[in-house]
Amino acid sequence: MPTLIALALAIIATAAVPVRAQTPSPRTNPLTGDAKAITQGAVLFRQECVFCHGVSAHGGMRGPDLTTGSWTHGGSDADLAATITNGVAGTAMPPNRLTEEEVWQIIAWLRSVQQPAAPAVGDARRGETLFFGVQRCSSCHMVKGRGGRIGPELTTVGSARSRAYIVESIREPGKSLTENRIGGDATLKYDTVTAVTGDGMTIVGVPINEDTFSVQIMDMSERVHSLDKASLKSFKHESRSLMPAYDVNRLTSADLDDLVAYLQTLRAGLKGGTQ
Repeated sequence: MPTLIALALAIIATAAVPVRAQTPSPRTNPLTGDAKAITQGAVLFRQECVFCHGVSAHGGMRGPDLTTGSWTHGGSDADLAATITNGVAGTAMPPNRLTEEEVWQIIAWLRSVQQPAAPAVGDARRGETLFFGVQRCSSCHMVKGRGGRIGPELTTVGSARSRAYIVESIREPGKSLTENRIGGDATLKYDTVTAVTGDGMTIVGVPINEDTFSVQIMDMSERVHSLDKASLKSFKHESRSLMPAYDVNRLTSADLDDLVAYLQTLRAGLKGGTQ
């Protein structure tokens, strides 16, 4: 009986303690327009984000251009705060240990460098015809489940990459090689690998998995070869793309504008604000 009484008293005492409500994080940035916060946000961005998102947030091979106001994972302040804090599973965007104030400072700076949307250039409908037709881009690149797998998927390229980056990737595909996540290995790129097997067969393609002892290669016919490195006569990586350079002789300036116009329409679904 004393035990039951003690338990009852403990429950009453616990119920008597007022519960302190947690203050929810604001859904809009409380530091928007704050000059000091913007300056500090620029410093934090250079320290934490520049490796993936490039100088001045104009993007690179790992991360998208953040000056366009068009973001794959939501464009509201709350969405950006969640992306910065928690990262994005399955991508190169990791979670971090920034304080809430530091996150808002970075967002304040990003808002300050955001650029108005550039006027549309090119005919997107004709660009789609070029992509799936005469230029045969879809033989290597997939869009919404349609196309090849030997090159990067482009289903959301319009919200993940700037126009300048897309143009460079077409004209000079080997300049900034995209990460290759076919096999889930974020350390691989869409570079060119060549393996010569023990019986003299040469395999050229892109790596989809690799460790110290083995490698998986997808060749130009999208066949996957699982190889033991010790059994190979030779194996090498080359810092070049399997994609040919589409110079003006292969793709006119007008055709380039149309193709890029189409690629810029390929965006992730809107979520929690304007993208």
